[in-house]
Amino acid sequence: MDYSVEFSSQFEKSINKLKQRDKKLFEQIQKKLIDIVKNPEHYKPLRNVLAGYRRIHFGPFVLIYKIDNDIIRVISLDHHDRAY
Repeated sequence: MDYSVEFSSQFEKSINKLKQRDKKLFEQIQKKLIDIVKNPEHYKPLRNVLAGYRRIHFGPFVLIYKIDNDIIRVISLDHHDRAY
């Protein structure tokens, strides 16, 4: 199945800040986004209030996304303490 990707404005703001501060982490996230498009159900599903969402950890940061039919919606990239 082919997926398209949509980024929230919150994610775009976070990724732009990160691109300026930590190029290495930014590149890791870019590679993982490609992996998400290939196999979005591989990563850990969340529970309770965030049921239906999935997450990936990058050191102290968490990327949260949701799969809606053939669209992957990237919701946020935030520090672990603020992400949940």
